[in-house]
Amino acid sequence: MLKFNKLYLVIFSLGAMLFFTTSCSKEGKNVSRTTGWAYNDPRNGDFVVSQSTAQKTGPGLVFIEGGTFTMGATEETPFYEWDNRPHNVTVNSFYMDETEVSNLAYLEYIHWLKRVYGQDYPMVVRKALPDTTVWLNKMTYNEPLVENYFRHPAYHDYPVVGVSWLQANAYASWRTDRVNEQLLINAGYLDYNPHQKDDNSFNTEAYLSGQYKGMVNKGKRGRNAKDTSFRKITYGAGILLPHYRLPTEAEWEYAALGLLGNTVNNRITQRKVYPWNGKGLRSDNKKYYGSFLANFKIGKGDYMGVAGDLNDGASIPAPVMSYWPNDFGLYNMAGNVSEWVMDKYSPTAFSVEGDFNPYYGDGFKTLKRNADGKVVQKDSLGRIPLVALNISKLAHMQNTSAPPDKFNLSQNKRKGFAQYGVTSLINSKSRVIKGGSWNDPPYYLSPGVRRYMDEDKSSATVGFRCAMSRVGSPESMYQKKK
Repeated sequence: MLKFNKLYLVIFSLGAMLFFTTSCSKEGKNVSRTTGWAYNDPRNGDFVVSQSTAQKTGPGLVFIEGGTFTMGATEETPFYEWDNRPHNVTVNSFYMDETEVSNLAYLEYIHWLKRVYGQDYPMVVRKALPDTTVWLNKMTYNEPLVENYFRHPAYHDYPVVGVSWLQANAYASWRTDRVNEQLLINAGYLDYNPHQKDDNSFNTEAYLSGQYKGMVNKGKRGRNAKDTSFRKITYGAGILLPHYRLPTEAEWEYAALGLLGNTVNNRITQRKVYPWNGKGLRSDNKKYYGSFLANFKIGKGDYMGVAGDLNDGASIPAPVMSYWPNDFGLYNMAGNVSEWVMDKYSPTAFSVEGDFNPYYGDGFKTLKRNADGKVVQKDSLGRIPLVALNISKLAHMQNTSAPPDKFNLSQNKRKGFAQYGVTSLINSKSRVIKGGSWNDPPYYLSPGVRRYMDEDKSSATVGFRCAMSRVGSPESMYQKKK
């Protein structure tokens, strides 16, 4: 009888454990392998762990699987410059806009700024407006483009131009907040708030630091039934996306080349001169044989061919989804408009950059905090101020045995960061622009070509597209399933 009771007790215990595990699985609760405590359980402190760890693809973005490639010149420069020596680097997986940012997308940005800041801070709107006078040129009649290119609906799908590097970065920050706000609305943590104004406007950092409440009258309440407060999501929940930003030069060049179909046995067997295979500028597809693959200046005075037989079909920028995308699915990575990237320009950047995610630019910035370590109060526009990270606090960057010229804490400099006026004669505001434009000859269509312009300047030939870092696995879910 005793043996039977013991056997019955063991069977009962196993059954209870199986039931508990199954019920937990059905309820989306996992148990810690470290402590045995259940995740996402209000009864034990409610340590929230996201059930989904995969990063969502943000609006407008295309997944770019990273890898190793030869960055730099694909053919000899006609100007005998040597600022892009070929060298092998690895780029981590990331996301990039399928197209250049269009006039319509930028008009949406301006509309939001007017609605939220226009009454009390009109200078914010004026500061963001593109410079439409970039179309003016000596001995040309481009006045209609000054008046119409940005505003007329006929140009809604055309790439925005006249935007500086500083303006492009501000747009990317705004886009981050709008996308994350919509994700919180979709998840039920916020409701639409058309009455946002000045500092009472959604900002991702302000929300995460508890400085933006928003409209939550229909939001999700606390997980505990006795809790009457509304829940605020944390970044660890996996709902919010990383920041939209400009791509680095290495990311842009890697994405433009699109070397997906040029590999055998983990080797790149054929380098590309352009974002397509071959050295020609016309399609070899039988159906479209002879059609131009990009929008560029064919020759002096020839921007689009002759009447009845237009070659690239565009005298100025073409709509952002014109021509064929490259193997990553990206449009106009050669021609149409050149594009801003994050990097500062230096002709010798390749000699000091790292070979993993190379980047030549500004130091890391973080949220400003007070003496207690808390995030400071948001400003009058609802944003949390950023400050440069004090490099002397980064232990892994300190090397007490290094010569003074390689690491100088007193001057807050580190080898590999731009030291303008010390190692370079290039203006410290010079930023790299990549890709050819509608006004450039074929040479500039090669992704390896580098040019630069001051970050506060703009042009009728320069636009931009956004990128986003990939978190977690470098492979897409589709490839994992395969």
